[in-house]
Amino acid sequence: MIEIAVCDDEQPSLERSSEQARSSAARLHLQADVVPYTRSDALLYDIIEDGTHFDLLLLDIEMPNVDGMDLAAQIKPHLPDAKIIFITSHTEYAIDAFELSVFRYVPKSDIDQRLPRALDDALRIIAVDADRSFAFERAGRMERIAYRAMDYIDRSGKDCVIHHAGSESRVRMSLQELVCALDSDEFIFIDRGIVVNLTKVKRVRGQSALLLDGTELPISRGRLKETKRALAVFWGSKL
Repeated sequence: MIEIAVCDDEQPSLERSSEQARSSAARLHLQADVVPYTRSDALLYDIIEDGTHFDLLLLDIEMPNVDGMDLAAQIKPHLPDAKIIFITSHTEYAIDAFELSVFRYVPKSDIDQRLPRALDDALRIIAVDADRSFAFERAGRMERIAYRAMDYIDRSGKDCVIHHAGSESRVRMSLQELVCALDSDEFIFIDRGIVVNLTKVKRVRGQSALLLDGTELPISRGRLKETKRALAVFWGSKL
């Protein structure tokens, strides 16, 4: 079951976005539960205080109490892997939306065309991500880590250390071997000894990559241009 939250203080817009979310899930033959909110603070309370989980959130940016930008910033630490789609009348928010690593930005002026496409893309990725994981053997037993949980990978002696959701897992293989095994464009080298998950990068600042959880990773001079290019392609796919 895919859990979807839709937050908009205008009831007609809320109903339209909620119906489009249901239609998209049905079109892709996915089971989804769509929960509508007219108050951003109510959604924030459910996530932070009650621990409610959502895989996808559709947020109007212009809302009273807590606007969509602040709402996304407060939600991210609690739901780091959730996909967020911003809906707004103001295009100047697009750059800020990138910094929050949202999945897609949809102008209200083109919502009927672009929201269904954004929903379809997000739901397909969520469905695939549910199955994408890396399996390995450690201490005589198999372990599995979801791609969406991985923040970055570095080296420690002959091991790769996978940093995921506040935990670490060691794998006896080289970084190059592990990246080949993951076989995903989301994982790139930013330094000879560091591989980062692009979905977890909030911004590049100087020669550092700042992740959503606040971790700051060095980018080597020789890989800075390629890192920025990869991020530009990744972020550009959200529009």
